[in-house]
Amino acid sequence: MSASAIVPPEVRERLVARFGPGAGPWCEGLPALVAELAGRWGLVVRAAGGGGTARVFRCERRADGALVWLKLTPDAEVAGQEAAALGAWRGVPSVVRLLAHDGAGSGALLLADVAPGTTLRERGWRPAEVAALLGALRSVPPAGSALSLPRLEERLEFLFDLTGRRAPGVPTAGARALARELTGGGGPVALVHGDLHPANVLWGPDGAVAIDPRACLGDPDFDLVDWVLDGVADGAALTARAGALTALVPGADAERVLAWCRATAVLIAAPRVAAGRRDAGTAFLRELAGV
Repeated sequence: MSASAIVPPEVRERLVARFGPGAGPWCEGLPALVAELAGRWGLVVRAAGGGGTARVFRCERRADGALVWLKLTPDAEVAGQEAAALGAWRGVPSVVRLLAHDGAGSGALLLADVAPGTTLRERGWRPAEVAALLGALRSVPPAGSALSLPRLEERLEFLFDLTGRRAPGVPTAGARALARELTGGGGPVALVHGDLHPANVLWGPDGAVAIDPRACLGDPDFDLVDWVLDGVADGAALTARAGALTALVPGADAERVLAWCRATAVLIAAPRVAAGRRDAGTAFLRELAGV
């Protein structure tokens, strides 16, 4: 068993908080599981990381020395949904490549490396770079196993419920009603990444590469929200960013993206409010969310 697969206590606490008490025994069994998968897939485990939803292991492939990533989560259904989305986006250079999926067992994912792999949160980004990624994601129609993915409205109900548990003093009813209105309006339905923000996009040899989808089926304009809100601290800047970015993404609608920003601002603001943050960006999110 690899010592690097032992889950630190603080990470275990976050996994249990996210997935429930069953994540505790999962953490205990993780070293043996990683050892079994490493043997099956011909890997040498070099380092471990990850946080509140998964454990990720940097590995070397014995056959050719290539760097690959082994990803495991206590919820095999979540892993299966990620595998379905990555399978649908197979061949799209703007999405990390899925090499293998233990679909009948642990749900483990084996992912290709992205070099240099700096996140756009660290590197910074320009609208044209992100627009190419957003356009590529929405260009692939859902098919096959991707058609079994949850709907965007289900994803949002989960996020609002999670926000209510983590920040119970922050009102979310109005935002939830607006989100329901947006998902129930008969708009476009596409394969949605669902968690597309600058920390979940890496810089690769050919541009931006999305990782860690929480994929669902729904309005693809939802994936623009974090990019329109990133670093914005007033309404004029928000409107300008929405207009500039949607002009570069075929099919995107600026007014709909702004509506999504109003509906989901509370999901971003709530943990900041709970942590006592008082910066300009948090103040604007609170204003936009009406909290």
